[in-house]
Formats: sequence, structure tokens, C-alpha cells
Amino acid sequence: MALPVLIVEDDDALREALLDTLELGGYPALAAEDGLAALELLKIHRVGMVISDVQMQPMDGDTLLKEIKAQYPWLPVMLMTAYGVIDRAVSALHAGACHYLPKPFEPDLLLAQVEKYRLPDMEGDDVLADAPAMRQLMAIARRAAMADASIMLTGESGVGKEVMARYIHRHSPRANKPFVAINCAAIPEQLLESTLFGHEKGAFTGAASHHIGKFEQAQGGTLLLDEVTEMPLALQAKLLRVLQERELERVGGVKSISLNIRILATSNRDLSLEVKAGRFREDLFYRLNVFPLRIPALRERLEDLIPLARSMLSTYSVAYQRRLPNLTPAAEQALKAHRWLGNIRELDNVIQRALILAPGDEIAVEHLYLPSDAANSAASLSDCQTVEVNAASGNIKDMEKNLILEALKSTQGVRKAAAEKLGMSERTLRYKLAQYREQDGNLPI
Repeated sequence: MALPVLIVEDDDALREALLDTLELGGYPALAAEDGLAALELLKIHRVGMVISDVQMQPMDGDTLLKEIKAQYPWLPVMLMTAYGVIDRAVSALHAGACHYLPKPFEPDLLLAQVEKYRLPDMEGDDVLADAPAMRQLMAIARRAAMADASIMLTGESGVGKEVMARYIHRHSPRANKPFVAINCAAIPEQLLESTLFGHEKGAFTGAASHHIGKFEQAQGGTLLLDEVTEMPLALQAKLLRVLQERELERVGGVKSISLNIRILATSNRDLSLEVKAGRFREDLFYRLNVFPLRIPALRERLEDLIPLARSMLSTYSVAYQRRLPNLTPAAEQALKAHRWLGNIRELDNVIQRALILAPGDEIAVEHLYLPSDAANSAASLSDCQTVEVNAASGNIKDMEKNLILEALKSTQGVRKAAAEKLGMSERTLRYKLAQYREQDGNLPI
């Protein structure tokens, strides 16, 4: 997860010094001599952030910032400025720069800002693991991936069991073969057998043609049985036979089909309890549980929380085509104080909600829209000013109205500028203002 940092600096000696500093700090880097060269590099390279000098020719840092924000609004851009032009840097922050560094600066300060703002690479190994428990788990998973033994992935709902399964597949000798996942809880019981094993034409009413099941689709690769404990007992017996014999017969068929697949399974239940309760076959449990891996809950790996949140922000900023906002210190404390019963899936929802509610380039506590107890806990943990989320009166419509009024106030009533700041069309803004006037005739807009 190491996207390079793009350095844009026209001074040869300083450019080389910056490259050396980043590489010694463990960050890969690219370099460009001016803004035009930087834009050409961005066309062919994915980068995690851009660090640019302000005073350059023929394209200066301010112009480069505007071009990057127009073409890649989610990409963090940090400017380096001499003391004499700090006013320009402040203006650049309003134009979308994530930070600025006045020259000269210490190497440690540069590395700290890169660590804070650089985007992670989520297109490769999309499992963030800074927490010691997760680093240990990832090391074990990579070793287990090289064998062909069945792996049982357990953990609470939303911890990322399927993500881990895909990680294991990518690091296995079967990586260039299919990865097929089936949610055993989402398919009706009467269709599950056909879905898994396939069927022949005429095998049952409605079977107008033959169907290749998930097992055959995964031939040579990996099959994931997601939430396998939801499978009915009768089908568990048939699954056990297929796993033992490594061959199957389609529903309504008579020909045996040999299989060459790797089996992964997941469950959010305690399998030993399911076996004791008679809801899961003991022999199937031992067949699937050759290599058990438990994925920790998000509250057990808090070191990963903020990196995960920033990664999601970058991903959804790309999808929404908007500038990448930063989490305020108070917002980070609120995230850490929350219990995360829904784990990473819940965090994903919170981040999407925050991007909708945040009008500018910062995400504050109120934009997270967490339960009020989490916001209160964050207030006690941070010296930063926080805004308490009032569950009784702070519904989304009221919050949206307040955000719109604040945006208009900050732009001195200029609707076009307010609409851009809010990330909505001017027409939508006019419509909402008309609604507010109907509700409140004294509204000062």
C-alpha cells in the first residue's frame, strides 16, 4: 500500500534532497521539474499525494493546484512556500491545498505531513493492518495461502471476512484462477443445491437448460462459502461428500465431475456452539476448519481505525468527484470513542454519511452523525472544540439546513459559491432555500 509521492520543484538540489528524504523515510517518490511536467506524470502514474513548490516557471504551484483539483479533486496537494509568500499559501488552502510548509523545514516535519495526508493504495492488498494483532494475522494468512488446506474465517459481522478471503486467494498459487463467492444465507434453500452444484436440463420444473454451479465455476481457483453455518443440514451432508471425494454430480445428472478447487468458508457464529446445538455437522466442521483464522473486531484494532477512515474518504471522494476532506482532531477522537458494533461496515456507512453532510474540506464531529454518547465521549478526550450531536433535535434535515445557511454566510450570500462549497447544483440550492422561506418567512436569505 505504497503509492508514490510526486515532488514538483524546479530547484535541482532541493528536488534531490526531498527525494532522498522521502526514500530514506520509506516513501517511494516521483519528481517533476515544473507544473506542466507534473500533470504529464499524473496521466500515467497513480500517486498518493503531490508536494509542490509555489514559485516555478512556466506553471507555478497555484496554477498546478487548480489544475489538479479540477482533474483529480480527491488528490492531496501540499505546497512549499518561502516566508515571503505565506499569504499566497493561505489562499491556496482555501483553493483546496491540504497543507503548506514554509521553507526551510526539517525533514521530520515533511515526513509527518506525508504520513498524515498520503493516500493508501487500495487497489492491491486492500487490507489495512497497522495494529499488531492484524499484522500477525496477515502474516499467518499469507503463509496459509500458500497451502491448499481449507480455511475457516470467523469474526463478527462487518469485520471484513470476504476481504480477507480475497487477500488469501491473491497470495495463493491459484491467484490467476477464478475466485467465486456464494452467500449461503442469501439463497433460498430450494435453490442452494442447484446454485452450488449446478443442474441438468429438465432436472426440475423450470430447468429449461443445464446450469454450471459455483463449484464448477471455481474450477482451478478458490470457492468461498460465505456464512456457511446458514446452510441447511441436508445440504451440509451433500457438501461434505463433495469435499471428501473432490467430485460432484449436477442435480439431475449421472456423470461425476472432478474438482480442483480450494475451499474457504466464513461464519459470524461460534462454530463449536453450532455443532453442540446440532445446527452444524461436526464432520463438516472438521473438514472446513483445517486452518482457522479469527478476524478481530474493529474495536480490537483501533490502530487501524483512522487509516481505514482516511482510505474510505479517498475512495468515496473519487466516486463523488469532490475534494478530499480532512478529519478534524475532534472527529478522530469521536471515531476512536465509538464502540463499532457494526465494525468496518459501520465505519464505511459513517464515512459516506460524513461526506454527504460535510460542506467543506473538513469533517467535524457533527458530520459523522454518530450517536450522542460517542460525541460526548470524544469531547472529554479532546481539548479541541466539538459539536455535540443532539439525537432529539439534530435530525438530518435540520443539519442540512444549518449547513446550507452556514455556507451562505461564509460566502456573503453568493449562491453560486455556496453551491460549489456544498457540492450541489445552484438549482438545488435555490429549491431548498424556497422551501426554507415557506417554513420560516423571517429567514435572512
